[in-house]
Amino acid sequence: MSDTSSTSAGAALWRFIKEIVIILVVALGLSFLVRTFIVQAFYVPSQSMENTLMPNDRILASKLSTRFGGVKRGEIVVFRDPSDWLDAAQKEPAGGIAGALEWVGLLPSNTGDDLVKRVIGVGGDHVRCCSTDGRIVLNGVPLTEPYIKPGDTTDDVRFDVVVPQGRVFVMGDNRNASADSRYHLNDNQGTVPEENVVGRVVLTVWPFSAFSTHPIPPIPFDDPRLDENQKQ
Repeated sequence: MSDTSSTSAGAALWRFIKEIVIILVVALGLSFLVRTFIVQAFYVPSQSMENTLMPNDRILASKLSTRFGGVKRGEIVVFRDPSDWLDAAQKEPAGGIAGALEWVGLLPSNTGDDLVKRVIGVGGDHVRCCSTDGRIVLNGVPLTEPYIKPGDTTDDVRFDVVVPQGRVFVMGDNRNASADSRYHLNDNQGTVPEENVVGRVVLTVWPFSAFSTHPIPPIPFDDPRLDENQKQ
């Protein structure tokens, strides 16, 4: 082989390597932008949302819907721990390669600082527990909640809260195993700042057998009385 042929082969190999590196950098950059501004994948960290979401399900949270449409009653949301809802042992973030892949969006986020709950009340809503038959009362309307885990009761903790503007009151669908707003009433009445909401859960993507969408349940959240009776 001549020196010229060797030089040409070497140059072609170097161009190929550069192209691969550029493609990888662009792909990682796009993945990071999607994760930061559009949609982010998460693990479900606990059993608090059973049977809607199961532990270790992979879910997608839309950041666009909450950023431009605000947070609405009935949405399942991922939010950052507003104070001390999680203990130190639960807040251990992933490290090493796994942490780096999470950061760019190639693995679901598992920072140890994220929670998943359903929004029951938004700013101005009056939420209390409970009606005479054990139901959450929202703006004077006893709620029929078909998403609650079968067999659960919802009257473990008695409360009467008017949600401050810019905050939300959240509860797990597995009411008997969810340390949600009811258990943090001494801290801003258990409410979470809207700015802590990372995104709205729109899809379960894994395991594939659990693939599903997560729209706002029409019962009970389409009831017009919820807006008519809201405290302004």
